[in-house]
Amino acid sequence: MSTSVSGAVTAFLTDRLGVRPQKASVTFLGVEPIDVLRFQTDSGLVYATCGCARHPMSDPADFNPDPVRGPRAEIVVRMHAGHALPGLHKRLATIAAAPAVEGLILAADALIDLGEPLWDGSACTALILEPDALGEVGLPEPMDPVALLRAIPITANEAAWVRLKGVDALREAWTEAGIDVASVTRSAATL
Repeated sequence: MSTSVSGAVTAFLTDRLGVRPQKASVTFLGVEPIDVLRFQTDSGLVYATCGCARHPMSDPADFNPDPVRGPRAEIVVRMHAGHALPGLHKRLATIAAAPAVEGLILAADALIDLGEPLWDGSACTALILEPDALGEVGLPEPMDPVALLRAIPITANEAAWVRLKGVDALREAWTEAGIDVASVTRSAATL
């Protein structure tokens, strides 16, 4: 069943984005491989994990989680083309493996602090999640659909602001400053 979930996610993304992806596979000890798909679209680069949603996310304190029902998610990162993003696929795979390894539940408005640059040389060391415009990938009943969550790279100062004031306050600061969060070279919001 896990292979069919990954196949459904890949097919959905390929259909919705209209291009075939490049794929990198990352393996962690004790966890099934996580693929990171890279789509070159007219509007820029779209990276998406594939493998996080193989199994429902569950509370690590639940010793008998439902193997079929429960929330499922994959991570999507949208960036403008024109810049190399070395190491991004490894960081995304690490986040996608976190539900299986650490019991992390990926959900909208979550703050994920990586403690290292999202890609080599990046000032962004954390992410906030929000529903992606691609929507959800429907799965056969009784499985829950796969939520596609856009991961927006943020700096350590922006992450501190989220902890203090909340994610909506950061989004307002971006809007007021006219910050394009898909720009690789963007400046941090002045908070």
